[in-house]
Amino acid sequence: MGAKTTGQSELKFKRIVLKLSGEVLRGRGTEPIDDTTLEAMCTQVKEIHDLGVQVCIVIGGGNIFRGLHGAKRGIDRTTGDYMGMLATVINGLALMDRLEKMGVSTRVQSAIPMNQIAEPFILRRAIRHLEKKRVVIFVAGTGNPYFSTDTTAALRASEMHADIIMKATKVDGIYDKDPKKHADAVKYDSLTFIDALKQRLNVMDSTAFSLCMDNNVPILVFDLNDEHAIRKAVRGEKVGTLVSN
Repeated sequence: MGAKTTGQSELKFKRIVLKLSGEVLRGRGTEPIDDTTLEAMCTQVKEIHDLGVQVCIVIGGGNIFRGLHGAKRGIDRTTGDYMGMLATVINGLALMDRLEKMGVSTRVQSAIPMNQIAEPFILRRAIRHLEKKRVVIFVAGTGNPYFSTDTTAALRASEMHADIIMKATKVDGIYDKDPKKHADAVKYDSLTFIDALKQRLNVMDSTAFSLCMDNNVPILVFDLNDEHAIRKAVRGEKVGTLVSN
């Protein structure tokens, strides 16, 4: 990893993969990308970047198009998944543009070659960007249909030797049942991968979850609406639910 900067000694996690769903970008409006939500999201990224954290972002595309829903419209699953991958590119460019305007040097790397708008994903280049204090945004999923952006986050975190995957959601952690439907739902502060599997908790899809478990990559599930959640998490404060071995 790169040289330590002021404040890095306070950090529990120094290289992270931040997993953002496309739906989070929609905010509460009807537009696919809500400007206020985009600004708030990028402000949190800038906050931890300024602390010296090496940040990778994996962004979904569900606010624009979700491959799994394509079948309902008569679209073949493979075609739908590729459409979803292209949606992640749009979201990645939006994040890049806003971060750059905030003074955060950013690079977008795509699993599908599109040389005019993004670099190809090259592991050593991505690591070099982090060492040069750039945020790296991974788009176009894994480049293959039938794999979710959760799986992309697990794969990239394993490849980049990230300390943790931080998965931003609309709830403040993992519960034993849906807290929006059940008032008596109990929140977990921490879980083992095995416990999460046994209880069939919806942390990530099974492929992503298996990758994290096999490669010992912990997952922190937290509420993005908590405006300083990521900063608290990288400093080791209790935020959300941690899933680990």
